[in-house]
Amino acid sequence: MASHGIEIRNLYKIFGPRGRDYVESVKAGMTKAELNEKHGHVLGLKDISISMPAGGITVVMGLSGSGKSTLIRHINRLIEPTIGEVVYDGTDICRMNEKDLREFRRHKTAMVFQKFALLPHRTVIENTVYGLDIQGVPRAESTRRGRYWIERVGLSGFENHYPNQLSGGMQQRVGLARALTNDADILLMDEAYSALDPLIRVDMQTVLLDLQAELKKTVVFITHDLDEALRLGDKIAILRDGKVIQQGTGQEIVLSPADDYITAFVKEVNRGRVIQARTVMRPFDGIMDGVRLAANATLETAAKQITEAGQSRAIVADENGAPVGLLDLPTIIAAMVTPASHSAEKMAAE
Repeated sequence: MASHGIEIRNLYKIFGPRGRDYVESVKAGMTKAELNEKHGHVLGLKDISISMPAGGITVVMGLSGSGKSTLIRHINRLIEPTIGEVVYDGTDICRMNEKDLREFRRHKTAMVFQKFALLPHRTVIENTVYGLDIQGVPRAESTRRGRYWIERVGLSGFENHYPNQLSGGMQQRVGLARALTNDADILLMDEAYSALDPLIRVDMQTVLLDLQAELKKTVVFITHDLDEALRLGDKIAILRDGKVIQQGTGQEIVLSPADDYITAFVKEVNRGRVIQARTVMRPFDGIMDGVRLAANATLETAAKQITEAGQSRAIVADENGAPVGLLDLPTIIAAMVTPASHSAEKMAAE
């Protein structure tokens, strides 16, 4: 299990030869458009601070150009920051020397790309062990480890096939096997499933969740798809124009969108399949009258169990079966209603 989370602190990235010269102007309020028009520089990231939990999946999402792929490439320093810190295991990656950075990339991080990034002249097994070859691991050992992960991602029997003989979903499984074979603490996934067909995409999400339940890697997953973010993310950060607009659990974001931009993202979400009983339950009153419900049950499941039992409420229990709260149908219905946008609320108040 990965023993450390990732701390991103006050990170700025301004693309251009004099990026550092304009940090203070950006801090003072200069917009992305103004920076480009007046100085010919591009604002990639603005004051990003995110705590990414150890052993969990942090999803960074946003529309094209929001800065999410720029952000993930700061974690293994494929992009150099203008200012700021990216801390792992007490060390600021942004300050590593060349030797330490090379070792960090080889042993602590692995990356899965949107376009698979497989070597076309190498077979599945040869692609899978590529990182171990670079590390100098003996071929017998690397092959043993590679075959294990090829089997785990469901590609047993395809070890000697070439990438052009595989479907897109199968190629992405090779990319995942390659990343896992390195046994790195940090798994970086840059829109890894965006190029896949919807059904294959859901299947690959399931593969990742099943493996993560066992491996507990520190995963950073980039996507522009909210449904994917809600399914995968222990924590979600939503970016716009290089800035974090909101971060929290999926349920927190769905229940309390920070502004109209986030509201537009979440308005079509089936809240009953996202929000859990523990999120909206009331304190337990000591009366054991009601159907028993798991704290992580969705509202959709809760409503079904309450109505099928002919009850008016449910007792919410933790993983040990101890009662921790109460949930009734009016609370469920209220939580499943999408809130009005902030601008609509303001107009109503006026």
